[in-house]
Amino acid sequence: MDNLIKLLPDHVANQIAAGEVVQRPSSVVKELLENSIDSGAKKISLLIKESGRTLIQVVDNGCGMSEKDALICFQRHSTSKITNAADLFNLSTKGFRGEALASIAAISHTELITKNNINEIGTFIKIEGNKITQNKPIVANEGSSISVKNLFYNVPARRNFLKSDNVEVRHIINEFHRVALAHPEIHFEFENNENQLFSLPISNIRQRIVNIFGSKSNEKLVPVNETTEVLKLSGFIFKPEFSKKSRGEQFFFVNNRFIKSPYLNHAVNSAFEGLINTGYNASYFLFLDVDPKRIDINIHPTKTEIKFDDDHTIYAILRSAIKHSLGQFNISPILDFDRDKNLDIPYKYASMTSTNNIDVEVNHNFNPFDKNQNELNFKDLNQSKDNQQLEYSAFQGELNTQLDLDGDLTNKSSSSVFQLKNKYLVNKIKSGLVIINQNRAHQRILYENFLKYITVQGNDSQKLIYPVEVQLSIKEIAIIENFKTQLNNSGFLFDTINNDTLSFSSLPSSIEKENLESVIRSLLDNINNEIPDDNFSQTDMISKSLSKSMAIKNGQHLSVSEMDFIVNGLFACKEPNTSPFNKRTYITLTKEDLDNKFN
Repeated sequence: MDNLIKLLPDHVANQIAAGEVVQRPSSVVKELLENSIDSGAKKISLLIKESGRTLIQVVDNGCGMSEKDALICFQRHSTSKITNAADLFNLSTKGFRGEALASIAAISHTELITKNNINEIGTFIKIEGNKITQNKPIVANEGSSISVKNLFYNVPARRNFLKSDNVEVRHIINEFHRVALAHPEIHFEFENNENQLFSLPISNIRQRIVNIFGSKSNEKLVPVNETTEVLKLSGFIFKPEFSKKSRGEQFFFVNNRFIKSPYLNHAVNSAFEGLINTGYNASYFLFLDVDPKRIDINIHPTKTEIKFDDDHTIYAILRSAIKHSLGQFNISPILDFDRDKNLDIPYKYASMTSTNNIDVEVNHNFNPFDKNQNELNFKDLNQSKDNQQLEYSAFQGELNTQLDLDGDLTNKSSSSVFQLKNKYLVNKIKSGLVIINQNRAHQRILYENFLKYITVQGNDSQKLIYPVEVQLSIKEIAIIENFKTQLNNSGFLFDTINNDTLSFSSLPSSIEKENLESVIRSLLDNINNEIPDDNFSQTDMISKSLSKSMAIKNGQHLSVSEMDFIVNGLFACKEPNTSPFNKRTYITLTKEDLDNKFN
């Protein structure tokens, strides 16, 4: 029998290795930005075209490379960071495996221009599929410029798995944020299809957060600082009232390297316990400085997962420091176990400086043994009883307008709809009763209306006398801009001003301007949680999100006209049985169902 085991050709081995390191264009962005940081650059520029499919270029003013280093850096396992295994536990740089450039060059057309401060001339190298096609001297500034073109040109299966441009750009922005936040001492620029998205000057951590996520984020920040023998903790958390349903603004950095850690995230959520609602997430930007010997970062190709030698201690320190910051800035509730809150004086009375005396008239001539006076008192008592009887009769009459004790559940008014527990609408039908979930029913009505507006009829909007502005981060602005056509057709007419503000001139007739920001925030959360890939799903997702954000909530009291609108609107829908999220909108109870309950 012939031998079955053979060595893989180099180009196949390189493509397999590339699959571990380069999963999408954002993976290339991460590796190139980290290389520029390791080079000591003080200014780094990122340029992409067509979400990185056509071009990803990173230009820096770092130390650059000699011609020999430029040639070697594209070979697998070539690195300047380590020389032996012991160095893995004393790392202070981003890259160290020596796989990034080799992996990138294996699946793209790559060009490198580099020059160090020793040589007077730079080096130009062009590589296609790990094969050097050009190597020549070139005039260049100190530093490096690396361009990655036609990503996955020789791995069509991987290219076909890429998402839409909007989705891939969002992944790239996420990677850019992670790198830029960790290094405020570096000037970063980011250009997408020749449009500048970010220009982040050298600053401190707080200012870098504000420059990325918008000026309004400054008022949300609460500083966190703690120094122990185990670690040094610094950074910021958002105040509890700014928690979100999405997990977008959650950043852990260990020794200035972004990491993902569900365990540490649990520590943060534990510190916020009782301060944020269920289903919401705290936002944070936390930096942990730990002795490199006490962590292992060599457990994953992307280096976003690490191991601590004492994770329980770090969990406790993190949780305690955040709770301390929340208490220090008067955000945590004050606990007083000796106080009965039922005895608290309401605010409007607590501010009063005096109380009103009640005048009590006393009949000093009253004689309880005087028969004539007692007869008068009994007359007053009997009159009081008569008044109580009249009040009871009035209550009984009001009750009978709602309950016809001889037959069905009815309402003697013009409507036959009742609200139960501010959540359900109960209506009489021929066979019995229909019970409607008011929130889900309104979602269905709004969803089908928005689908009509976006795809068929055009918007149903109200023009505002004065524009309403909503301030967002640059990333959030970019997300909303991607859905501008659908939002315009839904009735939201807006323009972008100052790169971090949306100015709305018209809104759907069903939304109040006071609720606009909460609707937009909810829309962003839904977009982050459900990523669309084509125009149909974008339209569907926008319609779902808007209906969810704008629908009346359970617990909200409705007028008779509002209840009638929900009932009539639901059964005028094409799909009245379920909400846009496939939840049942109503149930029916027949006379037989009710009879069975009493058997």
